[in-house]
Amino acid sequence: MKILYAIQGTGNGHLARATEIVPILKSMADTDVLVSGTQADLSVPFGIDYQFSGLSFIVGQNGGVDIWQTAKKMQIMQFFKDIRNLQVNQYDLVISDFEPVSAWACRLHNKDCIGLSHQNAVLHPSAPKPEFKEWVGKLILKHYAPANYKYGFNFKSFSPHIFPPVIRHDIRNAESTSKPHYTVYLPAYSDQQIQDVLSSIPGTEWQVFSKHSKTRYTVGNIHFQPVSLNEFTESFLSCTGLLSTAGFEGPAEAIYLGKKLCVIPMKKQYEQYCNAAFLKSMGIKVLDHFTNSGLELNDWIQNSKALQIRFPDLTQEILENILNKHCRQTALLAPEFY
Repeated sequence: MKILYAIQGTGNGHLARATEIVPILKSMADTDVLVSGTQADLSVPFGIDYQFSGLSFIVGQNGGVDIWQTAKKMQIMQFFKDIRNLQVNQYDLVISDFEPVSAWACRLHNKDCIGLSHQNAVLHPSAPKPEFKEWVGKLILKHYAPANYKYGFNFKSFSPHIFPPVIRHDIRNAESTSKPHYTVYLPAYSDQQIQDVLSSIPGTEWQVFSKHSKTRYTVGNIHFQPVSLNEFTESFLSCTGLLSTAGFEGPAEAIYLGKKLCVIPMKKQYEQYCNAAFLKSMGIKVLDHFTNSGLELNDWIQNSKALQIRFPDLTQEILENILNKHCRQTALLAPEFY
């Protein structure tokens, strides 16, 4: 059996999850790996067979996506060329973690695509949604990487096809401590904006992992350093709490370890608004904005309590079930689960 596993490389979360999924897939079948996107900061411990530019959203420094830079660097013609040239029919199974080249290549070549991503869970009708309507964001999320069969990961399971988060073994097997510092990952804000806010809370040590800095430096109680998975994990395992975007993998790991958690959804990112709504329903601190949030952050530090959920390790079982199910007569299966 030959499998293509395609990963969205725009953010770090997909690649972090892939560090768990890819070795299992490779132990079960002949597996090729495809990555598209240009915004991830992490290296991966496995070979990549296909590397495409894909459709990347460029993170800015004002809390959200930089629309101008995204449009400027979008290689639409190359994207369509990659879709046309990717020979998905040579694979028995194509599994896409919200990766658009493989998903649209399957659509073009009339090949089933198995969607296995957090985004599928976000779109599920039973998943919490923000109070306001965001039709454009929802439309993009729905059609960015179409799949015939959809499976998802989320903070809680509310459907047989929705699974608990994939927690890295580096986190599961590690010893977690609680030193006085807070770990920070806010890639859509400039170092200066982060400094302006966090310096208003001088009694707290902040370890900031910056997407915009290539060197380490310290300003008062704030320590800036470039993003590194190993160093981030070290800081995170020993921190009191995590201040981050309203992504999925990072907050899920914080909840697994019982770390205090505060999230700020990236502007104009429907998925993150949905994550924020879900986390807020679980009692997690959510900030609508970062600028001038010093008082709210100080209240979080002083008064909030950590939530801990020991998510079970079901990754092997999930992959086995998907392979067993879809390597049979997929034509007999319903094309959507919602």
